[in-house]
Amino acid sequence: MVFIGFHASHEQIAPSTLLDAVIGAERAGFDGAMCSDHLAPWTRAQGESGFALSWIAAALACTEFSIGMVNAPGQRYHPVMIAQAFATLEEMFPGRFWAAMGSGEAVNEHVTGEGWPAKQIRNERLRESVDVIRRLIDGEEVDHDGLVRVHRARVWSRPAEPPPLFATAVSAETAEWAASWAQGLATVAQEPAALQRVVDAYSSAGGTGPCILQVHVSLAESDAAAFAIAREQWTNGLLSPPETWDLEQPEDFEAAVAGLDRNDLQKAVLIDHDATALAGRVADLAEIGFDRVYLHHVGTEQSHFLAAAESELIPALKERL
Repeated sequence: MVFIGFHASHEQIAPSTLLDAVIGAERAGFDGAMCSDHLAPWTRAQGESGFALSWIAAALACTEFSIGMVNAPGQRYHPVMIAQAFATLEEMFPGRFWAAMGSGEAVNEHVTGEGWPAKQIRNERLRESVDVIRRLIDGEEVDHDGLVRVHRARVWSRPAEPPPLFATAVSAETAEWAASWAQGLATVAQEPAALQRVVDAYSSAGGTGPCILQVHVSLAESDAAAFAIAREQWTNGLLSPPETWDLEQPEDFEAAVAGLDRNDLQKAVLIDHDATALAGRVADLAEIGFDRVYLHHVGTEQSHFLAAAESELIPALKERL
């Protein structure tokens, strides 16, 4: 049976309210949760961006299911500090924490004042960072001089078993590259043919572990209301990599979407008033080859979505999948 998870969006919801939402997601019947890790929201309308590492510790303490996060070490985060953070989370909550490692986005990373590297350099930096993190969690003293620098670092409080480190990938090329080091793959919904290429590239290159899909949805009493939520909160969905990797400010995202057709949001967000119908659309994507699906309701108010998930959406998904 496919794992059905809840995505907690720090960019849109204050940390305290988001904590209530993830507790509600467990009660509603979700199998687990994941969260974003942003310093800034995509747009000013979203207006939030809590610190994911603080929040996820509280969320794990208040729930019993697994919770993962997306993380981009190498610029804003030094990999030694991420190794310490991950080791502490896994030691406190064994078997319940995971991270999906990515090469980052300028909207979060530019604040260090360092230049924003090309994608190939970011990938190489990510691979170095992941290697450093794993060695530290394994108990090694680490020296490293490359795109990241480490001097005689050790992590002293370590878990019995290291947490799994997955890779994030949007393209088939990145998925193929990640297969050599990742313990699973996480991607975001896009056109089915493109998703199939991502899954196939990862598996054909020898990739192992779960394939994880994040799906943006908007569920409301009517299609018009659901579309209005997406238009107000998720216009960044009109953009895609590589453009989204390189913009620095929420205002830059707003300017980039200013002339675009808002109706195209329906390609990025599954918009529906019928939870059962929405379940069918999500299932169509999951059946491409995913072991876990995390649903992100793009509204700031989560109570209606969680109620519908408990009564209709999750049961329909589990029956189908």
